[in-house]
Amino acid sequence: MTTISPTITLEQIVNEARRRIEVSDDELDEARKRRSAIGAALRQEFSGSRTYLNGSIAHGDALTPLTDVDLGVVVPDPDHDYGPGKRGPKALKERAAAAIRAGLRVEHGDLAVEVKGRKRSILVRFRDPVAPGRPDFTADVIVAIDNPDGAGLYIPRFESWDRSHPEKHTDLITAANRMTDACFARIVRLLKHWNRSNGKSLCSWNIKALALDCVDAPTALIAGMRDWFRHAVEELSRAETPDPAGVAANPIKLNDTRTEVVRRLKRALEKLDRAIAYEKAGYMTLAHNELAKFFNDPEMLPAPSPLAVLEEEGRRVAAEKAKDSKTFGAPALLTGTGASSGRDRGNIRSWGA
Repeated sequence: MTTISPTITLEQIVNEARRRIEVSDDELDEARKRRSAIGAALRQEFSGSRTYLNGSIAHGDALTPLTDVDLGVVVPDPDHDYGPGKRGPKALKERAAAAIRAGLRVEHGDLAVEVKGRKRSILVRFRDPVAPGRPDFTADVIVAIDNPDGAGLYIPRFESWDRSHPEKHTDLITAANRMTDACFARIVRLLKHWNRSNGKSLCSWNIKALALDCVDAPTALIAGMRDWFRHAVEELSRAETPDPAGVAANPIKLNDTRTEVVRRLKRALEKLDRAIAYEKAGYMTLAHNELAKFFNDPEMLPAPSPLAVLEEEGRRVAAEKAKDSKTFGAPALLTGTGASSGRDRGNIRSWGA
């Protein structure tokens, strides 16, 4: 447990926590090296092909421990042999898998490259982490073809094809990072970690897709996260998130029912709003404690000592009682021991603007 100085702010606390979940430069360098090796093997196998980068490393929001990398290869199909109603992706995926095994065997040994039973990607297992003590490192490789009749690509869906536009997705994220001076990536990284520590109801791409509509300028991290939660609750209360590129036929899939996802988002927003309200009222230990409960990961953001929390809660209750003895009406920060204990009724609106 740690005790936070009364002069520190929530923004400083979350900035320090953010640095704890960033990947190291050595991890990134090794991951990019392996990604480049896979890309080179694929381009050599498929003459005239192009590769594209996707996922957390390409988007600048990778979390530690770094365990995977994403990339794709777009295979030329001048005779339009492949695609919906034509040949499926199986032969192309098997060629890509063989090329990866052959191209990386000298440096990385006998890789495990899995094709059978995979919905979309080829899974490459390196059996070798990018840094000592880390989990095994993998790569998800998509073998795609251009869509001759519209925007984006056709990507595998078992033995058939789906429309998608991963290249556009990376362009959108890159533009958002540039427009926000990298605030977009920092906020997304924090949201991904919150999601990982609180049930993982959303996939990472859903978090980013929602952020594209509400994190569009440089902003403080706390304010940016709060804006995201308010926006996510509003949008997911109506429907699942559509493809930001406007290409995929179906919305982004949730990992739980939409009702349950919205419920978790609302509860998280309540914690975040309580932390903000406590800070505004001058109770930084309580604010810090609420932020720790929000992230639910003591290694990433340790809580203050229980004694410090009890002492400040005692001062807060005493101050509220003294205030109530002089004025009429409900106090700004209510007391009690139930689920609503410490909730700022005047400032907190967990959903809706």
